[in-house]
Amino acid sequence: MSLSFADNRGQAFRAPAPKPREMPLGPIGLIMALRQNPVETWTRAHFEKPILVGRRVLGEMAVVSEPAAIRRVLLDNVANYRKDDLQRRVLSPGLGNGLLTADGKQWRAQRRTVAPMFTPRNVLSFAPPMAEAARVAVERLQRRRPGQTVDVSADMARVTLEILERTIFTDGLGQGPEHFREAVSRYFDTAGRIDPLDLLGFPDFIPRIGRIKSRPTLRFFRDSVDAIIEKRRQSLADPDYKAPHDLLTLLLEATDPETGEGLDEEELRANIITFIGAGHETTANALTWSLYLLSQSPEWRARLESEADRELGAGGAETLAERLIETRAVIEEAMRLYPPAATLTREAIEPDMLAGRRIKKGMRVVVSPFVVHRHRLLWRDPDLFMPERFLGEAREKIDRFAYIPFGAGPRVCVGASFALQEAQIVLAHLMQAFRFEHVETHEIVPVQRVTLRPKNGMPMRIFARE
Repeated sequence: MSLSFADNRGQAFRAPAPKPREMPLGPIGLIMALRQNPVETWTRAHFEKPILVGRRVLGEMAVVSEPAAIRRVLLDNVANYRKDDLQRRVLSPGLGNGLLTADGKQWRAQRRTVAPMFTPRNVLSFAPPMAEAARVAVERLQRRRPGQTVDVSADMARVTLEILERTIFTDGLGQGPEHFREAVSRYFDTAGRIDPLDLLGFPDFIPRIGRIKSRPTLRFFRDSVDAIIEKRRQSLADPDYKAPHDLLTLLLEATDPETGEGLDEEELRANIITFIGAGHETTANALTWSLYLLSQSPEWRARLESEADRELGAGGAETLAERLIETRAVIEEAMRLYPPAATLTREAIEPDMLAGRRIKKGMRVVVSPFVVHRHRLLWRDPDLFMPERFLGEAREKIDRFAYIPFGAGPRVCVGASFALQEAQIVLAHLMQAFRFEHVETHEIVPVQRVTLRPKNGMPMRIFARE
């Protein structure tokens, strides 16, 4: 990749990440590492080769990083690559058969049903309530004493849940955002770990420790979502009730334009849990990583402060995100270094060719945004925090399939534009009001629990800007 931005590598900050291994782990070591933190399993070769094919404890596997090959898997020959059983086993117990986990005809029907909620016009209409939630978050943080240490990851999770309440679940979440934040965090910390029994292909009826530990959380999700659905249905039964234009109304009333059928109860519940859980978690992580990276870059912190001071209040909230150009670049660079979903896995239905290598029927194909985004063949100084990659001509030279924080192709995240707008608006309000300093004694370790989260949270000291 040829980039044209100015050379400021002397000022750039190296974003912490596990050091690539020189040699692959053995079977037992690999199983343990996948259980504890999958991003610690990658070798140096993964970050240097366009494709690696071999047999591991998981069977034959191809790790693909070449953009043209990624395009073939996620777009051009997408019908040949289904979601693999391991991904289903990890995600389905909590998220059910919603958009994130369903496949084939079921996924296509759900996608057609949900997509109208996230048209550009609808997403722009969500900007004012997003801005209001950001202002409430600022007011809440202003009550902290100067220099107080806060867990930024928890605060970002709270504001993103509050935004969901103001935009796509306008009757509220019933149990309150803090209860949901704690439940989501517990779920990813337990069920989000890859179980050795899943790695070895044991049948689903054999109990998994993570699933046993996550049962109270799953009951909380199910009971809370059922209460949300029942409350809205009772309201819709009132002829004088004016239904809000939110995702819940759409899910309850929408029908597949091709079949005329609506979502069944399990699909309805699964999609609501997906949007509450994974939907808010990914944006909260992007904000958390952005604040940490900015704390290590005085130059970019100053640039975002200036942009926030200039743009907040200079126009309507609907156009705010498009004016926050440098804020968006920082968020995109944060998602490059710490992508929301660190690994995408597929299974080849029929033989194929990727990056000059033969892919056998049934082979697991892995596309890791964490690896692709730090790949030596695709990025200059890939471990450095350099948001200028996403400005001007440099941005235009990035291959579409070398940067995939929200996936790509038909299964690209349906809420990507919603999440990016949300993150820009919240980050701008925070940068206008505060300066965040990382607590130096806290070691930064990205840990993969479905999403890529900072291990043990993100403690930072908060100061009001003068």
